[in-house]
Amino acid sequence: MTQELTSPSPAPQAPGTGRGPGWWRDAVIYQVYVRSFADSDGDGIGDLRGARERLPYLKDLGVDAVWLTPFYASPQADGGYDVADYRAVDPLFGTLQDADELIRAAHDLGLRVIVDIVPNHTSDRHPWFQDPELARQRYLFRPGKGESGELPPNDWESVFGGPAWTRTDRGDWYLHLFAPEQPDLNWDNPEVHAEFEAIMRFWLDLGVDGFRVDVAHGMIKAPGLPDIGHGAQAQLIGAQMLPFFDQDGVHAIHRAWRRLLDGYGDARGKQVIGVAEAWAPTAERLALYVRPDELHQAFNFQFLNAPWQSDALRSVIDASLAATASVGAPTTWVLSNHDVVRHTTRLGGSLARARAATLLMLALPGSAYLYQGEELGLPEVTDLPDEVRQDPAFFRGGRATGAVGPGTDTESAPDGAAAGGQDGFRDGCRVPLPWSGELPPYGFGPGGSWLPQPADWGGLTVAAQTGDPASTLELYRAALELRRRLPGLGDGPMSWAPAPDGVLAFTRPGLLCTVNTLGHDVGLPAPGTPLLSSAPVTVDDATAQLPGDSCTWWAI
Repeated sequence: MTQELTSPSPAPQAPGTGRGPGWWRDAVIYQVYVRSFADSDGDGIGDLRGARERLPYLKDLGVDAVWLTPFYASPQADGGYDVADYRAVDPLFGTLQDADELIRAAHDLGLRVIVDIVPNHTSDRHPWFQDPELARQRYLFRPGKGESGELPPNDWESVFGGPAWTRTDRGDWYLHLFAPEQPDLNWDNPEVHAEFEAIMRFWLDLGVDGFRVDVAHGMIKAPGLPDIGHGAQAQLIGAQMLPFFDQDGVHAIHRAWRRLLDGYGDARGKQVIGVAEAWAPTAERLALYVRPDELHQAFNFQFLNAPWQSDALRSVIDASLAATASVGAPTTWVLSNHDVVRHTTRLGGSLARARAATLLMLALPGSAYLYQGEELGLPEVTDLPDEVRQDPAFFRGGRATGAVGPGTDTESAPDGAAAGGQDGFRDGCRVPLPWSGELPPYGFGPGGSWLPQPADWGGLTVAAQTGDPASTLELYRAALELRRRLPGLGDGPMSWAPAPDGVLAFTRPGLLCTVNTLGHDVGLPAPGTPLLSSAPVTVDDATAQLPGDSCTWWAI
């Protein structure tokens, strides 16, 4: 008998369970890049009201929580990661009441809400920086080198290209590891610590369920701010120790924040979490951020940047699981976000590989993050005209080479930053979502869109894919439904199983996952009953034919 399986439609989902204590250990969290998700007022920019109106879509998709990128008051020099007021909503995105209503609506649907906090730097329009005396206490100012201080204090480079120092009218220099409009804070000042704890309390009182900590590895700099002696420093981030990133002192900050978060969780009777955007040179260094008294999760960028090769994937998975197990934490998996080339394009422009990689990720132990639009199979937009591009790195020293390293919202490993993208910059993954219709803006809002959408996205919209069992959207819905329903998935044990060269196979309780990373079919004894596959898989008597670049879940 021959059996063929492709993506089934998902079964109806029960009302939100909220996952209970420890919900974050196996949660699937959906990243909403607010300005590109849904526009309610026709100005072409996504907003909080638009996101609230689309929450039922996320509930039906089957995720557990929503992470919102910054919507705070900001001059928008870096997409909102240059914050001028951490307690106010930027008018581009709505009002504080809109934020409150979004949080309440999400909770009514059983969804949790995580918001960004940006502690490494502020906007240069922040009241602290606007006050010359406060600025020199709460930011990193230094005298320059040279006869008249005309040279920067050291050789540090901005992640966005060019020097990491800007000279002021007074003749001294201030540090900005990102854009000049984003001065780095001085975390040796206790007033900085107190302010950020107060900011967190403000949003926790409003009901948020946690924080994604931007540049969680960056607040503490090495004493004396020593030279690095190496150019193209962005390429070293995440590969070796640097005097401005992953310094041991950051962990004291995270321990203090964990105490704050646990206190709120105890008072509410439910956990609130901290998620580290942290680049570290090894999985072991990354695991330090999720020790029992620090943050709850840390993005696994080693997995994101792994090549589509069975040996490389297995090595990254083993290292990640071993490192987090050593501190009793779950591993957190991610394939795409607002700073990297979408994985459909990054994996050789192959939707088949992207679908397979997603099923692999969702079968692994721990928590997973999805980036808006990946469930539609959206590719990177690689032909944006220069006049519409807004990534600040595009306008700085990295423009000529496309060398954009990881950081604030530059979470791309340098070797992979330009892989399939447009000069290595980030606008191509931020193009607004297509919801419905045959022409732009595809239901994004009543007006246009702040970045132009491709003319051929009509077949990729939510409306076009809904109900089509072969679509990527229905594959995600089916996978997330099975992940919630099967007790062996999520946070639990995993064991590797024998497999042919180029194929990965591992077991979870009641389930076996096979991943064929080769470009052609591979036959093997059928390991069980197929549940879900990223591509049609055939079972003839006792033999299964795994399509090239595919992943299949089997009931065992």
